[in-house]
Amino acid sequence: MSNDPINPMLKTALELGPVLAFFAAYLWLKDDVFTIAGTEYKGFILVTAGFIPVIVACTGILWWLTGKLAIMQIVTVVLIVVFGGLSVWLNDERFFKMKPTLIYVLFGGALGFGLLRGQSYLRHVMSGLMPLEDEGWMILTRRVTALFFGLAVANEVIWRSMSTETWVYFKTFGLTAAIFLFFITQNGLFKKYAVEDVDKG
Repeated sequence: MSNDPINPMLKTALELGPVLAFFAAYLWLKDDVFTIAGTEYKGFILVTAGFIPVIVACTGILWWLTGKLAIMQIVTVVLIVVFGGLSVWLNDERFFKMKPTLIYVLFGGALGFGLLRGQSYLRHVMSGLMPLEDEGWMILTRRVTALFFGLAVANEVIWRSMSTETWVYFKTFGLTAAIFLFFITQNGLFKKYAVEDVDKG
């Protein structure tokens, strides 16, 4: 295990590579049906089966190279193994599609619990990236909590009412774009509540 700084390109590849590989493999195999031990499996199930060890391996390498993992990374991998495994075992793609919903509900619920206690758990995760005043953290936490619950609802609506291909596009690009755009729109909050360097002079 190493605690040396990791190359940003390698870190990005380890984090996003498995997701993009899943997307590419799905587009390649989406219309195929495979018979294994007398049971027919859609391409989505086979791609999910391959995705599980890939994401576990990449996360393990990331941990070995950096010596640490974010809580969200750990929870995400556990849920991928559990719900992806259920989808493969039961030959039912619905379990894997539920996974984003559960992730966002869990983290939205955790942030909401902190807010009820008058605390910003988000601060513990992101304070090193952008120091804010206490009020700024509370406002941002409320907004992120709402975002997570909103994404959970969106995932449920899309996977239950639209095609698997639409859900795969949403999962690969839509969720990431939504989070990116959300933080772009918080620029005013970051400027207003940024902690200035008081050590100068």
